[in-house]
Amino acid sequence: METTLIILKPDAVQRGLMGRIIDRFERKGLAVVGAKFMKVSEEIATQHYAEHQGKPFFPDLLSFITSSPVLVLALRGDGAVAVCRKLIGQTNGAEADPGTIRGDFGLSKSLNMVHGSDSLESAERELAIWFGEGEIVDYDRSVQGWISS
Repeated sequence: METTLIILKPDAVQRGLMGRIIDRFERKGLAVVGAKFMKVSEEIATQHYAEHQGKPFFPDLLSFITSSPVLVLALRGDGAVAVCRKLIGQTNGAEADPGTIRGDFGLSKSLNMVHGSDSLESAERELAIWFGEGEIVDYDRSVQGWISS
């Protein structure tokens, strides 16, 4: 089982798409093991986007992610990182495949509604930024045997 980070960004929150997006992950068989609805501090945003520091678009990333509340999720399941990335779709909603979150709900490259960790290493680093000890919950779901074996 893998655990990955998902952020429903300010545009998803403002458009009222949180429930519809979470539903897609849950219907696929992923479990929500952590959740926070929060206004992002500049400190957390800087840590999260550290790999982009010094790039011309870095200030815009910080401005956007701190502009409105976000919903931060820890999702767990078999191959969670790759599964989530596939469900999310390409960065540019106008180019993303129909059936993906961005393909169905987006038209923009910058207003792309969802962040998902791109590797297990990124997921571990990002989860540590957004969740403290005890904020990700281990639990057994009786339905798990019907999702994967």
